[in-house]
Amino acid sequence: MSSTVFRRARLVPASAALIALAGGLTACASSTTAKTETAVAAAAPAGSTIVSVGALANGAATEAKLTVAQSDTIRAELPASVRSSGELTIGLGLLPAGSAPLGFTGSDQKTLTGSEPDLGRLVAAVLGLKPVLNNATWDNLFVGIDSGRNDVGFSNITDTEQRKTKYDFASYRQDNVGFEVLKSSSWTFDGTAESLAGKTVAVGAGTNQEKILEKWQSQLKAEGKTLTIKYFPDNNSTYLALDSGKIDTYFEPNPELAYHVTQTARTNTPTRSAGKFSGAGASLQGLIAATTKKGDGLAKPLADAVNYLIKNGDYAKWLAAWNLSDEAVPTSQVNPPGLPVTNS
Repeated sequence: MSSTVFRRARLVPASAALIALAGGLTACASSTTAKTETAVAAAAPAGSTIVSVGALANGAATEAKLTVAQSDTIRAELPASVRSSGELTIGLGLLPAGSAPLGFTGSDQKTLTGSEPDLGRLVAAVLGLKPVLNNATWDNLFVGIDSGRNDVGFSNITDTEQRKTKYDFASYRQDNVGFEVLKSSSWTFDGTAESLAGKTVAVGAGTNQEKILEKWQSQLKAEGKTLTIKYFPDNNSTYLALDSGKIDTYFEPNPELAYHVTQTARTNTPTRSAGKFSGAGASLQGLIAATTKKGDGLAKPLADAVNYLIKNGDYAKWLAAWNLSDEAVPTSQVNPPGLPVTNS
């Protein structure tokens, strides 16, 4: 799994504590069915589909019903085998447990909800295809793409140069990490190591954000300044340390941060984002991308479908529903520069 749940090739899974915060949004079904999809799609005018973004999210999202018109032009770009099947099989790497806001079992205890399955549904609507969600473990997500069981993976997958040897990408969201602070804090990260001088920062061990933080720590040490790094056994312990002032900030995957901010909004210790940083480092904006088997002809119509959603405003509404507007991209690209092999 990535930086949060779905491994971004170089990060460890998020702790079960974050999942507990979702209030019962835990074990995901092995796959979705037509019955569960009725919870997120409804009758619509001919040639369009109503997709309920953020449905059954148990407070993790603000639900929005979006009417998406099919694009015959983009549909015509699809490989004939996909177009004739009438389905877009979407791979998700959510087992054994999901994580808000990216993907998890909804409040009906059966429907997969989250930002990733929702975008898959929206893209399928543009293409005039029925979304079929195949949920699996992270490793089996890629096995499904390799075998043809999945047409595409929408599962917080980072675009990396190493993965491009086997897969094609259509980018749709920034891959960021961010700093979470108490809302009462006046501190804001300005993108430089200097703004962290004298701070005590919590980070997950073995994560990409830890690597970034350690580089800044070394830089500050050479300047005679300090940056203290703290580790805690799980997210609950980290958030307690933040609430009590034992740490100044928590450096974590941005989607986790966005979700936790929504959960603390009505508590005595609300938090906010104090700034973000590319998961690929200072020289490259990391990107999350729809992932297909290399050379199968799907990447371009998928990118065009995302751009269609960007142009008609549904993309922005999707991100806003999941509190991920700060990860928006101006356009979807086919195989844009990815995380270098040296940092994968």
